Amino acid sequence: MPVDFLTTEQVESYGRFTGEPDELQLARYFHLDEADKEFIGKSRGDHNRLGIALQIGCVRFLGTFLTDMNHIPSGVRHFTARQLGIRDITVLAEYGQRENTRREHAALIRQHYQYREFAWPWTFRLTRLLYTRSWISNERPGLLFDLATGWLMQHRIILPGATTLTRLISEVREKATLRLWNKLALIPSAEQRSQLEMLLGPTDCSRLSLLESLKKGPVTISGPAFNEAIERWKTLNDFGLHAENLSTLPAVRLKNLARYAGMTSVFNIARMSPQKRMAVLVAFVLAWETLALDDALDVLDAMLAVIIRDARKIGQKKRLRSLKDLDKSALALASACSYLLKEETPDESIRAEVFSYIPRQKLAEIITLVREIARPSDDNFHDEMVEQYGRVRRFLPHLLNTVKFSSAPAGVTTLNACDYLSREFSSRRQFFDDAPTEIISQSWKRLVINKEKHITRRGYTLCFLSKLQDSLRRRDVYVTGSNRWGDPRARLLQGADWQANRIKVYRSLGHPTDPQEAIKSLGHQLDSRYRQVAARLGENEAVELDVSGPKPRLTISPLASLDEPDSLKRLSKMISDLLPPVDLTELLLEINAHTGFADEFFHASEASARVDDLPVSISAVLMAEACNIGLEPLIRSNVPALTRHRLNWTKANYLRAETITSANARLVDFQATLPLAQIWGGGEVASADGMRFVTPVRTINAGPNRKYFGNNRGITWYNFVSDQYSGFHGIVIPGTLRDSIFVLEGLLEQETGLNPTEIMTDTAGASDLVFGLFWLLGYQFSPRLADAGASVFWRMDHDADYGVLNDIARGQSDPRKIVLQWDEMIRTAGSLKLGKVQASVLVRSLLKSERPSGLTQAIIEVGRINKTLYLLNYIDDEDYRRRILTQLNRGESRHAVARAICHGQKGEIRKRYTDGQEDQLGALGLVTNAVVLWNTIYMQAALDHLRAQGETLNDEDIARLSPLWGGKREPQKIPPFRIVEFFGGVVRGMTTRQRLPHLSEALWRDAETPGNSATPVPGPQ
Repeated sequence: MPVDFLTTEQVESYGRFTGEPDELQLARYFHLDEADKEFIGKSRGDHNRLGIALQIGCVRFLGTFLTDMNHIPSGVRHFTARQLGIRDITVLAEYGQRENTRREHAALIRQHYQYREFAWPWTFRLTRLLYTRSWISNERPGLLFDLATGWLMQHRIILPGATTLTRLISEVREKATLRLWNKLALIPSAEQRSQLEMLLGPTDCSRLSLLESLKKGPVTISGPAFNEAIERWKTLNDFGLHAENLSTLPAVRLKNLARYAGMTSVFNIARMSPQKRMAVLVAFVLAWETLALDDALDVLDAMLAVIIRDARKIGQKKRLRSLKDLDKSALALASACSYLLKEETPDESIRAEVFSYIPRQKLAEIITLVREIARPSDDNFHDEMVEQYGRVRRFLPHLLNTVKFSSAPAGVTTLNACDYLSREFSSRRQFFDDAPTEIISQSWKRLVINKEKHITRRGYTLCFLSKLQDSLRRRDVYVTGSNRWGDPRARLLQGADWQANRIKVYRSLGHPTDPQEAIKSLGHQLDSRYRQVAARLGENEAVELDVSGPKPRLTISPLASLDEPDSLKRLSKMISDLLPPVDLTELLLEINAHTGFADEFFHASEASARVDDLPVSISAVLMAEACNIGLEPLIRSNVPALTRHRLNWTKANYLRAETITSANARLVDFQATLPLAQIWGGGEVASADGMRFVTPVRTINAGPNRKYFGNNRGITWYNFVSDQYSGFHGIVIPGTLRDSIFVLEGLLEQETGLNPTEIMTDTAGASDLVFGLFWLLGYQFSPRLADAGASVFWRMDHDADYGVLNDIARGQSDPRKIVLQWDEMIRTAGSLKLGKVQASVLVRSLLKSERPSGLTQAIIEVGRINKTLYLLNYIDDEDYRRRILTQLNRGESRHAVARAICHGQKGEIRKRYTDGQEDQLGALGLVTNAVVLWNTIYMQAALDHLRAQGETLNDEDIARLSPLWGGKREPQKIPPFRIVEFFGGVVRGMTTRQRLPHLSEALWRDAETPGNSATPVPGPQ
């Protein structure tokens, strides 16, 4: 296994100074107390006292002793000398002229301060720590190196040589990997191993190997596609490998191994050692079995949605065709009925007069026609769904005979109907009179039960499928063994696990164990807020009480746009003049020089694998994905880091969700350290909004929406933006599902150093349930509601007098529901906080269309109270409303940047599978963050330069600056690339080679050749 995995930065910083320590570091590591001075005073001569004092500081700060004192920064030498009263630090040149002196001093320091050599038992303890980390995770070796260095310094172990540590890490990781391979290879029996080996051979009907065939998931939505997806799952399931055999194995490493199997070629797998090959095949089958089942159920859900949508289209066309007849009949009936209103016509003569106008037979025909073509108010086009029974027959037998459904109590009726159809669907019966009828709703009744009171086969089947889709989406019915369609309730904290963590969860969430105490606190908070807002409402010119409608409501005046003062315009112009345009290729490489984000990309199977100029290759691949231009425009056969083979290899082995997420976290965390970003916000506030992308290729991970995608299908990239303009999380959503399902996920699953506690969304992200979950988790939900004044305001005290707000405080909450479910509510919130269950899956299961559970009702109840508190703050505080608007505008402006970057192929995402879509949009998010970070860095430098020039800068103006550009200028029209450098406060242009000398010279030669410039990126406008 390779041992030369250290980055240049790690090699240069190991046991050495990389610059002047800051004041905090000097105070922490180089301060000498009285005991230190007493120990140092035993040495004779200023040179020895200064030398041994510096060695004490070095071993504290670096973890080792220095042999060449010239490598110690001047600031450290002066800081130490001042504490000893030594004025002339040149005496240090005399120190260490005798080698024995340095060795003796090192031995004295080790003995006095209890530092130890890297030997037994510390080698064993470090090895055990590294082995544990290597076993449970797939951390890159560079991270383990940093971990080991920190551990050694914490335990006062003198750092060994870098090669000693790298060799140890490589050996430990190799042992952990071999152990994983061995355990996986022992799972299958001899017969199963033979079957697994056959995966590498071609199938009977294709030149592709069975493994390659199984990798390909469904891309179309149809009955045959569902049947093929089910057969794919059955093939994997027939290997007989079971997930319970993996309970003792690390999930992260299994996932990475399976992903590697899915990316690498059959040829590479066949060349592996027998043990590794078997481990890879086992990991592949187990992971792809779950994935194949998820894919099949995704196709089922999408197919049922298509049937419903097609039924609606057919019904609407029928409706349009019949409108002329309906209008004609309605007018005739209106004329006939008008005779009933004539007062002068005697009652006994009405029938004769009506029939004299419209013959009896004609009137009967008109009534029959109206009944045939008129639609009831609750019509869901079920008639047209029943007409599509022929499509259903193609896939329903496969569904009923293959997929084993289970249910929660709320899904028992659906499961009973499923079991019945599993037994009876193969028969030729036209009527299912003995079928369970609990699933037949009122709107389905006339289509399922005919005039003779028989339950029709067609009607019952379509009624069942409609109910099954709803139950699956709510997870009332679920499929064991599925990840996306499994039971989220089974993943919650339960039994002994919950009891062991119960008090910790309550404390971490900040809620009392007594529900009455929580309700009392909520009631007091709501009551006092009502009274405060009511007292100030008369002075609030932006809010008025409107009683003209059927129900009283509040009207809220729109926020007036903020004027842009001349000082802000002038500041923006000065900064814009100082910031040059920059080519995106150079921008990514420079941001990597600042942050080292490329170090987070490691090989999918061999984390130690490194090649020369890997950051160049990674930056090129990221740019290809983010700009949606593919690798072809970036290939340079004369640049080793940009050859076709290198870029394809980098993309296949380094670009994946986990590495993109880690790299993005570096950018977000670096942005948070910049003073300018801290002026914009502290990272506690964020917004969530979706970008829509058309997907013109065949894929099941897309959905229709004519407003956003026209006649095509598309996806939504639901991303989260902090108040520092950095994007810290993104979710790919098929079509345009409700935002409220996913809004919590960004807070709970993001992996950056930010800690956002308040999130702002548009109306689509809001629901009472989400308000309740946010409150339980300790977050503040601040949506921009489209009509906040018309919302229902809830009260807890029925008899409380809130003055002018009494008329709108119409909702009465029921705290008893909260009391009954309090412990369950906290258990659910704790499970979300600890990552036991995915937020979107749980929210979907709680949003039941019929008969919500007691838990759901309780969360909604507390959500109504929290929503009312939000509404009261919203109408009372204009600054609060403006803060919400400002943050949402930041997110929309960031979308404009991302849209301009993703300019290739008309901005359409042409990846067929979810992983590819997530990787591409993850790369887009990372590159967008790089642009934001680059602009922030140079805007900060420009501000510093302006201050140095004597400019007076207004803090309010600085807070309104933005590192985003709107994409108004065509990228191809941006001037050639140059980077600015600040020398003594003077802005000077310089070449890239001067700015970043450590990067590939060949790349810069190539980049500076006319015609080879990639997508340029302008600065903020």
